[in-house]
Amino acid sequence: MDRTAVIISDRVNVNGTLTQLSLLADGRLWWPEGGQRNLTIEKELLGFAVDGPNITLKTIVETADGCCGGVTRGKLLRSDVVFRPSSDESHRLWCQKLREFIDSLERPKSLFVFVNPFGGTKSATDIFLHQVKPLLEDAKVQLTVQETKHQLHAKQVVESLDFSNYDGIVCVSGDGILVEVVNGLLQRQDWDTAINMPLGVVPAGTGNGMAKSLLDSVGDPCTVPNAVLAIIRGHKRPLDVATITQGETRFFSVLMLAWGLVADIDIESEKYRWMGSARIDFYALTRIINLRHYTGCLYFVPAPGFEAYGEPAIYPESSTIRGSNSDVIDGENSVKLKGYQGPEIDLDNLVWRVLSGPFISVWLHNVPWGSENAKPAPDAKFSDGYLDLIIMKNCLKLPLLSIMSDLSKGDHVKSPYVMYLKVKVMVLEPGPRLRDQEKEGIIDADGEVLARGKGSYKCEQKTLMAYDKLQITVDQGLATLFTPI
Repeated sequence: MDRTAVIISDRVNVNGTLTQLSLLADGRLWWPEGGQRNLTIEKELLGFAVDGPNITLKTIVETADGCCGGVTRGKLLRSDVVFRPSSDESHRLWCQKLREFIDSLERPKSLFVFVNPFGGTKSATDIFLHQVKPLLEDAKVQLTVQETKHQLHAKQVVESLDFSNYDGIVCVSGDGILVEVVNGLLQRQDWDTAINMPLGVVPAGTGNGMAKSLLDSVGDPCTVPNAVLAIIRGHKRPLDVATITQGETRFFSVLMLAWGLVADIDIESEKYRWMGSARIDFYALTRIINLRHYTGCLYFVPAPGFEAYGEPAIYPESSTIRGSNSDVIDGENSVKLKGYQGPEIDLDNLVWRVLSGPFISVWLHNVPWGSENAKPAPDAKFSDGYLDLIIMKNCLKLPLLSIMSDLSKGDHVKSPYVMYLKVKVMVLEPGPRLRDQEKEGIIDADGEVLARGKGSYKCEQKTLMAYDKLQITVDQGLATLFTPI
């Protein structure tokens, strides 16, 4: 046995076998039953329960898988270890020391949970009841559960929620509820403290890009148990937040913004929702066969090392610029706005570059994965202060098919038809289709339509912004996520 200091040790009955059980200072529970066995409290112990003289350790462990008996990272199995201390005093000490060690890990004790019953395959409620809730209850986490009733319901709840009773907010959904929560936090009067609330994501929707990005960053599969375990452990990491601004209107994005091919596929394929997940592949093929090019301009401030992209430019004059911490300056009028206004950046003193259309696709990403099977930005970081920009201007249809199929591994960025760079600020000036000036496109932010141009799919529907100039800035590490490590 390792000579690490022993906190408590006792001759106990473990699963019916008399053995020496020790709690070590490094957080391991060690006993020689069936050969030496270690159980790591931080990684494998959810919590413990007392049943008379017995103490039940609620554990979740990785299991061997595959024909060669190797361990598949992240394949988890729930199990219990029951032991009976040698005396009442030993029983009391075991409970005390276990609780003290778990408390020292600063795990969340109370969570507000959003469950979206309408997203994806509409299975979020079942996932919560049968997979999420049992794990959180074993970890002794108190839960306040809110099923969302309609679009923007989560945002409305968060805008007035009293955070004093919670250690975090969890979204059992796709990415949409997380986006609503972030927007709700940043539109509060106390946004500067509210945005520090840790956010957890459990994959139960269509895209699950954030959950996939978090779990894949440590080599774990994108599964519900892995996501819940990350929340229980309580580790946190900062997350960049992009502010999309048009006039006095703001939208806070944590995933992506798309215009052109990707946005058209994402939004227009909704008409084939009856096909299930196959609708994306089917409509992608349709759009590539009938490929559209869009006119327009991209002005951007490149990250260090990406200055060679585009041509030198002067900051594109806009009617709206970022003012003080609480103002937006529109012409000569100062308008007080509720909530966060976006980062304060001296736009005129930055080194600007410009790329002119026509464009096939423009994709701006904050995290590596856009969904569980699409990795648009393989070099994206959660909090590097930059957004990853993926551009296609000219591409033949056959190579474009190959590029789209390579998205699942992130290899599309190796194509000579793809420009991949990092930017600090971007201004998008969207234009009409090259071959049909009477029809414009769609701007998609985090899976929702931000703007619809004339002649576009469902263009009669109201959107948050107009199909016009947008400014995108990024705040490094503004939000906080529960993370696997």
